[in-house]
Amino acid sequence: MSKKALVAYFENTKLISLQTAAEIASHFQSKSIAKNELQLAEKGICDEYLFLEKGFMRAFAYDTEGNEVTTGFYSPGAVVFEVASFFNRTKSQENIQALTDCSGYYISYKQLNTLFHTVPQFREFGRSILVKGFSGLKTRMLSMITETAEERYLFLLKTNPEIFQHAPLKNIASYLGITDTSLSRIRKELSKKQ
Repeated sequence: MSKKALVAYFENTKLISLQTAAEIASHFQSKSIAKNELQLAEKGICDEYLFLEKGFMRAFAYDTEGNEVTTGFYSPGAVVFEVASFFNRTKSQENIQALTDCSGYYISYKQLNTLFHTVPQFREFGRSILVKGFSGLKTRMLSMITETAEERYLFLLKTNPEIFQHAPLKNIASYLGITDTSLSRIRKELSKKQ
C-alpha cells in the first residue's frame, strides 16, 4: 500500500512540509481490519494511533443495562484512537469496531511520543488534532442538549452522509441518542417534506 493518502493528510494541515510529512509517514505501518473486527476492545489499553485510509468504523460503549451505545463514527481520512486510553495509558471504556473491511496506517504510543519530541512540526500537528477533537466533542455534547433529534439527524446526514450507507440504523439511532423507532419516524416525516 502506498502511503500517499497519509502523507497528504499531514501536508494538508499546512503545519507540516511535504518532506517532513513523508518522514513521519515512514514510521507508520500498514494494517487491515476485517468487517466487524474490533480495533480496540474495552478494558484494553489503546496503543495504536490509526489513520483510516479505507472503510468505516464506529466507537461504542455499553450503558448500565448492557445496551450498545455508539459514541462515534470514523470515515476515510480520520484518525482512529481512544484518546483518554491512548494518552493516559488507562483501560478503555469504549470499543472500536470496523463496520466494513478497513485499511490504514498506524503508529504505536511509544513511536508517536518519540516523533512528538523530535519533530516540532508533528508536535504542532498533534496539538491541532487534539484541539479539533475537543471542539468536536464539545459541539456534540451541546447538540444533545440544545438540538432536537431531527436537527441532530440532519447535521449527521449533511456532514457524514456515507455513514448511512455503512452503519446499521440502530447504531445511528444510538449515536443520535434516540430509539430506532424515533429514527424511522424522523426519516419518514422528512421524506414526506421533500
